[in-house]
Amino acid sequence: MFTDLTGKRRYKINLHCHSTRSDGRISYEEVLAAYARAGYDMLAVTDHWVWGEAGTFTGSLPDGTPQTMRILSGCEFNVGGGDSLEGVFHILGLDCLQRPALTMALYNDARLSPLEKARIVIKEIHRAGGIAVLAHPAWSLNTPEQFYQLGAYEATEIYNSVSAWGMSDRPYSGVLIDEVAARGLCLPLLATDDTHYYDGDQFRGMIMADADFVDSVGFSQTIRENRFYATMGPEVHLERVDEDTVRLRCTPAAKIVFLSNLVWTDGRVRRGSGLTEASYSFRDGETYVRAEVTDENGLTAWSRIEVR
Repeated sequence: MFTDLTGKRRYKINLHCHSTRSDGRISYEEVLAAYARAGYDMLAVTDHWVWGEAGTFTGSLPDGTPQTMRILSGCEFNVGGGDSLEGVFHILGLDCLQRPALTMALYNDARLSPLEKARIVIKEIHRAGGIAVLAHPAWSLNTPEQFYQLGAYEATEIYNSVSAWGMSDRPYSGVLIDEVAARGLCLPLLATDDTHYYDGDQFRGMIMADADFVDSVGFSQTIRENRFYATMGPEVHLERVDEDTVRLRCTPAAKIVFLSNLVWTDGRVRRGSGLTEASYSFRDGETYVRAEVTDENGLTAWSRIEVR
């Protein structure tokens, strides 16, 4: 846990990673130890079709200080193969109150399309009291129409580390997210690792959640209410000043960008050295705005979406 530049306590959280229980390269116990050593406060181990129970784990930081980490229940339910024309959907089930009644029989059911299977997965995650996340939509070549066809779910990934590390190079889903936000679907945005290899794909995508809010109302509600930001390292804090203006504060950045449903506007991109704040006023026709900040090392943070 750390205190951000606004004085708020933040939990460092990764919501997507794998172990040898499915297709990860290291054991479940090694995953927990690695993330505790890296200072994470919460972790979901989301092996494919292998349910991970909630709990706690105490490891140690590099200096030997004990680090207790909360383990969220979780699983990744993938349907469809590798052909995007047939539909490829990877759905995370997180923080469920009980194990979802989902088995590989659904995955193997040839009578159902991948979209139909994904809708069943989401409904069952909700029945089990959890939240559903559409993982790496750019990697999956999901379409804006599919975002809607899936039904109701809680969040999506704007950044997925392993999607730039393994057998692909589409880690960033911002363009798709802007397409659906322009149509009115403004989802909470997560950055995750989706770690498989543990040779550089780990500790790159995370969310920094409002710790007091998590402690008072729980993790799932924190996601639903957007009380976090997504990041590879930098801080980003976007707040509404009034009906037409947002203000951004961040750790020193080389670029600040405001994105919306309009394809271009004046004053949208700020470049420089050591940028730490910016304001942006909605232009005529803009229905939402979100922000991205990138530091001098090329690491990015993503704000929530502010709807006009």
